[in-house]
Amino acid sequence: MGANPAGRSRGGAVLVAALTVDSVGNGLFLPLSLVYFLRLTDVPLALLGVLLSAATVLTLPVPLWAGSLADRIGALPVVVASQLLQAAGYLAYAWVRGPVGVFVAAALVAVGVRFFWSAVFTAVADYADGSPGGWARDTWYAISNGARTAGLAVGGLTTGVVVADGRAGTYRAVAYAAAACFALAAVLIAARVRIPPATDRPAGSGRGGYATLLRDRPFLALIGLNTVFALSTMMLGLALPTMMLTDLRGPAWLTSAVLAGNAFLVAVLSAPVGARLPQHRRTRAVALAAALWTLWGLAMATLGPGRLGVVAALLVAATLLFTVAELVHAPASAALAAAAAPIAARGRYLAAFQYSFALASMVAPALFGTLYEVDTAAPWLVLALLNAVGVAGILLLERSLPPAALREPPPTGERPAAGERPTAGERPAAGERPAAGERPSVVDASAAAD
Repeated sequence: MGANPAGRSRGGAVLVAALTVDSVGNGLFLPLSLVYFLRLTDVPLALLGVLLSAATVLTLPVPLWAGSLADRIGALPVVVASQLLQAAGYLAYAWVRGPVGVFVAAALVAVGVRFFWSAVFTAVADYADGSPGGWARDTWYAISNGARTAGLAVGGLTTGVVVADGRAGTYRAVAYAAAACFALAAVLIAARVRIPPATDRPAGSGRGGYATLLRDRPFLALIGLNTVFALSTMMLGLALPTMMLTDLRGPAWLTSAVLAGNAFLVAVLSAPVGARLPQHRRTRAVALAAALWTLWGLAMATLGPGRLGVVAALLVAATLLFTVAELVHAPASAALAAAAAPIAARGRYLAAFQYSFALASMVAPALFGTLYEVDTAAPWLVLALLNAVGVAGILLLERSLPPAALREPPPTGERPAAGERPTAGERPAAGERPAAGERPSVVDASAAAD
């Protein structure tokens, strides 16, 4: 499933459509979470929280397994299996009544979600590698991010409308619809998306990958830095509703409008931004995003109660900084991690990279809640400081990363501009010999086997 012996990837439009449908399924349940089980079961709220948290903790080892599977059998089958797991979980949601059923259904969904995020970035990178002369990885990641954001928004808005009546049957209909979305996405990818087999992965490459990763200090540093950036991406949606209610004292619709505007801009602008990112160093793009998040944190720290028009204008201006940072960071960081990973262990490396998001999701609520109790500006100032450190950190790390990971190489056959020598890791054009005294790098040798 997913391998294309013809040697080129195909089904790119279907892949983007499937990721959108997948995100619609996620978006359908995003506004419900605990509310669904509170409405349809007799399980107390406190126990529900424990069960859902336990289901999430259960998934923490999943990326290690998912990464190995992606390297052994390919990332697409893992993505399809993850979507089928989520479909099964949401079908179970419609029938659960007690604590055991809640835990099993939630665990199915949580494991599926973790498998998905541990493999989908590898799948996109593999697809891009199998499309020479097509979009760069950065562009593919940007378009995928826009598609997922659009799907989440559509799903969330749909659920907000249809569950307004509060009937149990409507809630179950949402669960069935989510299951159908994931099943449809799995079928689309399995039937229509093809990626050429990786001929440059040596036999037995399934062993030793994580041991190698643990010795790869630059990549571990990249994971650590991205934890700060992932924390930033989560903070708007997590903190703004509370800030609006307790500090700004503004209307609830303003929160919804700001979040919806952010989602709309990300969905619409991801493709054009992604098309321009390959022209720049990925580390510099990530540093730009961190600098914008630094300014965003400082701007949010200065906000306080006041006239609605003034508060709204300042909040929108601050959120635009966040949105631009998100547009740049999502594709640049994913492409940087994919390019910095050895091809034979890309699945494991990118699965490990997802731990930056997992750690951020666990830290974010406690960080915001604890600091917000001290002072309403404290979480934003700390976030700004962390991002300022992140700017310096990613620029220092640039010296230690493989040169070929910093920028997308030109398509095969395209010569560098007059007077410009190929950067390390870029292949010379067809028929072109390396410069005198220059030996092909390990990256060159592996790339030549593609």
